[in-house]
Amino acid sequence: MASYIIRRTLLMVVTLIGLSIVIFAMLRLVPGNIADILFDAAGFIDPAEKAQLEEELGLADPIPVQYWNWIVGLLQGDLGFSYVSELPTIDEIAPRLPITAKLAVLALFFSVIFGLPLGVISAVNQNSKLDYFLRVISLSGLSLPSFWLALLILMAFVSWFGSMPIYTNPPDNLWDELLLYSVPAAAVGFRSSALIMRLTRSSMLEVLRQDYIRTAKAKGASDNSVNYGHALSNAVLPVITIIGIEAAFLIGGLIVTETVFNIPGVARFLVEAIQWRDYPIVQNLVMFIGLVVVVTNFLVDLLYVALDPRIKYE
Repeated sequence: MASYIIRRTLLMVVTLIGLSIVIFAMLRLVPGNIADILFDAAGFIDPAEKAQLEEELGLADPIPVQYWNWIVGLLQGDLGFSYVSELPTIDEIAPRLPITAKLAVLALFFSVIFGLPLGVISAVNQNSKLDYFLRVISLSGLSLPSFWLALLILMAFVSWFGSMPIYTNPPDNLWDELLLYSVPAAAVGFRSSALIMRLTRSSMLEVLRQDYIRTAKAKGASDNSVNYGHALSNAVLPVITIIGIEAAFLIGGLIVTETVFNIPGVARFLVEAIQWRDYPIVQNLVMFIGLVVVVTNFLVDLLYVALDPRIKYE
């Protein structure tokens, strides 16, 4: 187990190094930088002033030097300064991280609390009217674009109630936070719950056909004991994988939802930073999202061992 953890840790480090190179290179391949945008927006270009601005921002250095300076600063905890606000990058990102994290956790909670039990119910009642109904709902969740669903929810609230909670100031208490984040979290979590439900159903159906399930039923075990004690515990591993992937995806995949509901999280901020070619913000945010993805996958692999004693890592 120790050797496996060491190998996975080294693999994560290599993955993050590769990701940093890809991020850095792709940003520089996009035409123009913040100096071009600022001077184009002003309606004139003074080559001397533009060159001075690029020199101050470090954009005039060779590309390898820029990359090295960024990595060294990152390892030292120095994330640099935002080109737009001229504030430390950490001061720009830190207040937005809890907002996106709360929204993502709530969305994942909705996904699991609805997707997992409904998937089990659908599998246990295979080919019944309830099963067909739940399958239609899950297909709808996978088919509806999240931005369109968010807009529908927004218009429905305005039409039925005259308004809906919109993020203007930080919530004062837990109840206000739940009220503010529940609707956008449900909108983005609908797709994830549909995916979890369909995978749970498929995995459960496969397990329910196994010999040991028939043996348990023949010995007089109750339906709840068979379905939840025997079948679900063995069917849950693929579902755990999807839940881990969705958890990592939600951190960076809330761009449209945060925009529609005016939530100042990191996903929306990332799009704004890309538009302004704010390299320090974009690089560090994408690296953070990449770190969340690789760490989540690693934790899911370790969770396999806890859930299934048959799995052992050498």
